Amino acid sequence: MVRIAHPRQIAAHTPNKPALIIADTGEQLSYGDLVENADRAAQLFSSMGLVEGDTIALFLENHIRYPELCWAAKNSGITYACIARHSSVEDAAYVVENSDAKLLISSTALSEVALAVAEQLGESCQYLMLDGAEPPFLPYEAALENCPARALEGRRRGPSMLYSSGTTGRPKGVRIPLPEESPEQPPMRLKLLEHHYRMDSSTVLINPGPFYHAAPGRFMISLQRLGGTTIAFQKFDAQATLEAIQTFQATHGLFVPTMFVRMLRLSPELREQYDVSSLRCVVHLAAPCPIPVKEQMIAWWGPIIEEMYGGTESVGHTFITSDEWLTHKGSVGRPAKGCEIKILAEDGQEQPPGQPGVIYMRNGNHFEYHKDAEKTKGVFIAGNWATLGDIGYLDSDGYLYLTDRKAHMIVSGGVNIYPQEAESILSCHPAIEDVAVIGIPNAEFGEEVKAVVQTREPVRDKAALEADIIAYCRSRLSAVKCPRSVDFVDELPRNEAGKLVKRLIKAKYWEGHASALI
Repeated sequence: MVRIAHPRQIAAHTPNKPALIIADTGEQLSYGDLVENADRAAQLFSSMGLVEGDTIALFLENHIRYPELCWAAKNSGITYACIARHSSVEDAAYVVENSDAKLLISSTALSEVALAVAEQLGESCQYLMLDGAEPPFLPYEAALENCPARALEGRRRGPSMLYSSGTTGRPKGVRIPLPEESPEQPPMRLKLLEHHYRMDSSTVLINPGPFYHAAPGRFMISLQRLGGTTIAFQKFDAQATLEAIQTFQATHGLFVPTMFVRMLRLSPELREQYDVSSLRCVVHLAAPCPIPVKEQMIAWWGPIIEEMYGGTESVGHTFITSDEWLTHKGSVGRPAKGCEIKILAEDGQEQPPGQPGVIYMRNGNHFEYHKDAEKTKGVFIAGNWATLGDIGYLDSDGYLYLTDRKAHMIVSGGVNIYPQEAESILSCHPAIEDVAVIGIPNAEFGEEVKAVVQTREPVRDKAALEADIIAYCRSRLSAVKCPRSVDFVDELPRNEAGKLVKRLIKAKYWEGHASALI
């Protein structure tokens, strides 16, 4: 029997129940309004000429209307690509173009970048803007009023298209084939969240992350199939999060380790002011959590802290409870039901327990990196095994541990950063002869971006040049991808092939740390 799980069912019985609350603005979206607006938006997309199989791009902050746009796409058989809200003009335009989006939806809060993107793309795309509009963007709310609140018939379920982190160059869009299922039929991940995290209609989820990220967006959408309530924020604030847990009697939470660090930095007296006893399950993901941080969180909130490891590609996941983690500290867990893991050495031989190698997973899912057949081919091996590019090992109990990255990707506050982008820009700086961009330890974010520079001439004022280099990069690239600091060296190590030997550059910064992931 085909299972049906959709906000439409919730709206039919409890239309006034909140589907989404933005805690720091007080905005609320009811299930009745979510369903009505999503149906109107689906009709709007159709009136603009979009058909099943097309793609739209969402370039928004954590907006109260974000989920209705996602559901409009899902109900229409339309793929929706999510763009990071802090993207530069170049990055945002790249995603719109690469995803083949026929419609870009943004808001006045991001209008400066959005208008520049539209100027760059011209008539190759259509444009809608929330909260007001400036040409060529049309006002979304006004257009919505002219559309009937009637569901489209006979459409398949539209999937998300999220941009996964690569090791060099631009991010790659993870394109999922349009499923042969109706919008009312949920994907397999819904059972996974119900089983592992006991999510249901009574769930109140604290969800401080950005909706464009895979986990915050997918957790929110999945919970709306079950009838629960998501509590989100425009911007993460440690004290505001604790206050929201108490105010809304939250049952679940979804965090990255950086958020744990910031909450733990609040004074014990301040932390004790808030009652967090309503929490029954808290999930963390996106980046490795330092062992001391997780120990403190379990001591504070109890053994309700759970961890999930996986990727946007959805080729496998691992899970671990607090009780398991306390006897396997540092592990990210064992594979989910239906998922297999193996560790391969460079020669392709399977590694025994305790020996690190490239992590390969399979769960029956397949994906492709949009317009990049070579990269897609590079992550798969015979048997539909795929790698996310991580290095790790299994212990004798089958628990997975991450030890390093296969490439030089930097993970800062749960965000994956490609150093090659900043290196390419900085190599054009007139004062720079050679440059390496690396991740160095940061107690709050896990890693932070640093540039190590070889200059063309001796440096007279290092502080002034450092500031100039950082500003130069930020004027051409999203700030999160740019170095926060610059060190100067006489020469950077390169091998005979001309490639930077980054392990030698990073060694002094990572001395005394267990791995480059902590």
